[in-house]
Amino acid sequence: MNTIQKTNRKYLPVNFDIKTWNDLESIYTELLDRKISSSSELEKWMLDVNELEAAVSENFAWRYIKQSCDTENEELNKSYEFFVTEIDPKIAPLTDKLNKKLIASPFLNELDQKKYFTYLRSVKNSIELFREENVDLQSQIATKSQQYASITGKQTIHYDGKELTLQQAALYLKNTDRKIREEVYTLIQVRKKQDENALNKLFEELLALRNQVALNAGFKNFRDYKFKELGRFDYNINDCKSFHASIKKYFVPLSKATDEQRKKELNVNSYRPWDSEVDTGNNKPLHPFETADELLKKSIECFNVTDKYFGECLTTMEEMKHLDLASRKGKAPGGYNYPLYESGVPFIFMNAVGLQRDVVTMVHEGGHAVHAFLTKDYKINEFKSVPSEVAELASMSMELISMKRWDVFYKDAQALNRAKKEQLEKIIKTLCWIACVDAYQQKLYENPKQTTEERYKLWVETYHEYESGVLDYGGLEDNVKRMWHAQLHIFEVPFYYIEYGFAQLGALAVWKNFMQNAPQAIQQYKDALSLGYTVSIPDVYKAAGIKFDFSDSYISSVSDFVWKELDGLK
Repeated sequence: MNTIQKTNRKYLPVNFDIKTWNDLESIYTELLDRKISSSSELEKWMLDVNELEAAVSENFAWRYIKQSCDTENEELNKSYEFFVTEIDPKIAPLTDKLNKKLIASPFLNELDQKKYFTYLRSVKNSIELFREENVDLQSQIATKSQQYASITGKQTIHYDGKELTLQQAALYLKNTDRKIREEVYTLIQVRKKQDENALNKLFEELLALRNQVALNAGFKNFRDYKFKELGRFDYNINDCKSFHASIKKYFVPLSKATDEQRKKELNVNSYRPWDSEVDTGNNKPLHPFETADELLKKSIECFNVTDKYFGECLTTMEEMKHLDLASRKGKAPGGYNYPLYESGVPFIFMNAVGLQRDVVTMVHEGGHAVHAFLTKDYKINEFKSVPSEVAELASMSMELISMKRWDVFYKDAQALNRAKKEQLEKIIKTLCWIACVDAYQQKLYENPKQTTEERYKLWVETYHEYESGVLDYGGLEDNVKRMWHAQLHIFEVPFYYIEYGFAQLGALAVWKNFMQNAPQAIQQYKDALSLGYTVSIPDVYKAAGIKFDFSDSYISSVSDFVWKELDGLK
């Protein structure tokens, strides 16, 4: 796979760029005023609209990417804020008019309804949700939510004579010296507490704005509004609550069992939060690479031996410099794979510091990247903009199927075994955490008038329903109540999280198939991802050789499989 050229424009000028609203206004006007006299002209118009949307999307994407790579750069911050305050609010009502023009066309029914099913469904959904009075509110929300990265991106501690980002400091939580772990844990918590009031104020403002958006659109709360906005056509709120209950029933006991085993192996009377990351065999933290360049090189090798196409995707991204992997001060926390609909080659952002979790993040975002490559040639953006239940299936499955080739990172068999064990234990913990965060958000938005203290109380109650009960938080209750501040989804992308839980269950099923027949499972995986969002979520899962199922019985069978595999690594 060679360096990929940006999609040739057929409607927009080759040198089209967005510097002011004037660059866009006449184009939207032409599309809205264009006379359409046949189904073929309607399809041509749809492609022109999608070409414009792809260009606009990519322009915004680069502003977001550059700002998150350097949150302290005022010029980049202003560029991002200009788009969300001056460009996006003007686009929203025009997009609504374009959607209505499409749905009102007398030639709509002459289109291939099966081909455009998911696209038209999403367009109709957007029309039903749009309210003129929400345009300014959505702009305020976009600007305010970005403050979370600005606040948390500045969080550092000083330890061992060095200034460390919190991601870098986390390395010390794996240190075999318990005193060092406690010292660093304490410093991290003290630093987080400094931003406690700022984050509470930010969330309160976001909650109020989001609630008003929902009320304006005729919903009784933001949760119900967000379900529709996220296009959750294939499941409902009660399904999410069933997921919560099943995770509590089957995975919380697994979490308790792993913590009890860790406590026993560590030989401690009290299992404290700073004991949860260290290796119980008193081994140093897994250190699979030294530099971000080494992480990339080894990831490409890992992908190549798993499937040549996977490796080619990362190599292309390297050639095009579509990666920023190393942690540094001023960089936004977290990691993401950002799709670029015109370029066709996504961008991977992360904060690598040399830990095993960085390997997982890299292969996870690499899974998203492979997905973007497999769908890049669709002309309709909606077909490339897959729902998270499908997007995260791609990334989480890649975590597990790549695990067989982690010997690229670990030449020592014992270290490799440790990495796999950590991965499965993390999955157990993650499923419990996902259920907890989603349950908490549902309660938050069902009762938007709660005070800060009431929200803290609600979090503590919810958290203790989904945690193992083995960790001793005595004297650390203040830290527990602030735990949800670390979950960026709550601030930036509310309710976008349970999808990870559904996808994780699907990924475990893909991995199970892979263990039985690797070539077949990989081909099914690629076939499923290649569908993009041209079919429903259950149909994508079916193409992957698995089921879209989060029932009690299904989750029970998955938990049994995970426990069996984990037990085999002991």
